[in-house]
Amino acid sequence: MNLATVSLTLFILLVVFLGGTVWIGISLFLIGMGGLILFTDVPFGLILSNSVWNNTSGSAMLALPMFVWMGEILFRSRISQNLFNGLAPWMDAIPGRLLHVNIIACTFFAAVSGSSAATTATVGQITVPELKRRGYNEPLSVGSLAGAGTLGFLIPPSMMMLVYGIIGDVSIGKLFIAGIIPGVLIAGLFSSYIVVRCLLQKELAPAGADRYSWKRRLLGLKEIAPVGLLILVVLGSLYRGWATPTEAGVVGVVGAFFFALLTRSMNRQVFLDSLTGAIKTSCMIMLIVIGAGYLSVTIGYLGITRELTLFVTHLGLSAYMLIVILTILYLVLGCLLDGFSMIVMTTPIVLPLVQVVGFDPIWFGIYLVLMIELAQITPPVGFNLFVISGLTNEDILTVAKAALPFFLLMCLTTAIVTLFPRIVLFLPEMMR
Repeated sequence: MNLATVSLTLFILLVVFLGGTVWIGISLFLIGMGGLILFTDVPFGLILSNSVWNNTSGSAMLALPMFVWMGEILFRSRISQNLFNGLAPWMDAIPGRLLHVNIIACTFFAAVSGSSAATTATVGQITVPELKRRGYNEPLSVGSLAGAGTLGFLIPPSMMMLVYGIIGDVSIGKLFIAGIIPGVLIAGLFSSYIVVRCLLQKELAPAGADRYSWKRRLLGLKEIAPVGLLILVVLGSLYRGWATPTEAGVVGVVGAFFFALLTRSMNRQVFLDSLTGAIKTSCMIMLIVIGAGYLSVTIGYLGITRELTLFVTHLGLSAYMLIVILTILYLVLGCLLDGFSMIVMTTPIVLPLVQVVGFDPIWFGIYLVLMIELAQITPPVGFNLFVISGLTNEDILTVAKAALPFFLLMCLTTAIVTLFPRIVLFLPEMMR
């Protein structure tokens, strides 16, 4: 069996199915089944049933719908509006003023949402019209929202980390903790860029008529408190080892529900909408994950991963050269695929390669999430670009141009964590 022929056949099947707008999960199933039927004599039905069971029966998979539901509740309740109202008084004295609310609010919401699109949509619905009404520079406002919205995937809890952890058999708790410092680093770089731009061009962030007293700022802490407490409880229980990711997800749902009731923004319709949204999103992700699991089993049977690993080993590439090549690959894929597809289609093949050259699988998980974040603001398939385009009625390319400085800052962060991997691994190593 010629592995080049096998790989080319699977690639052609992938192009045909995705080009024919077949659902990604179904495409992965069909490609895996085709590979087994065409090139092996193993019973593909038995392999399918075992793969589906193995990829869905673990307790880690139960964490996924919990975190999705928590984000849906926060998205549909008044908690997000209160977060903006509480942050605004604290940002008024910083160069850039309310532009920093985009960064800080996305960072807070990312820490309890797990979804980039939900983070961008929730914060954008509040900040985009408000900043426009107050005369802030629209490209900087839109660009900062596009960049900061991607933090929903990096700052834990993250659906992307959950999926990667399941597929790569990597500790989800350690992945969550590993994303904290890189997430804060990106948020800090974004805010620093806004400060510098607004010091050089003061007209980008005009002084508002509002002047906030310290009393108003302190009262604002009450509106920030629900999100802050959720972050503390969910991540604190994980960090201290008091809860598994699944249990932390349940705690997050209960906390989000409680605070939604407390703010009087939970009713029967909100409850049903949040539950329906969580079911739809979870089913979509589950289908992709089990399809990817089936395909990865096929790739294993065909020996593609083993041969690729041997090939890369014999090339004698340095670890950093491999990362440069992978970065170019992921940037190209980011123009064509969504984040879930990038994870499930590449992890079974790429993870063994990076481990061969000495990279930690937890570090690679964070690197992969950074690549997916870049894909979120890369046309033509960048989901955050679509979300913001819908909020502003601007075309995709205009939004992408506004997001370019923040795209470059995220590239800088990727370079930093590659050169200094301890930034990623410091907190997970403390959990051992």
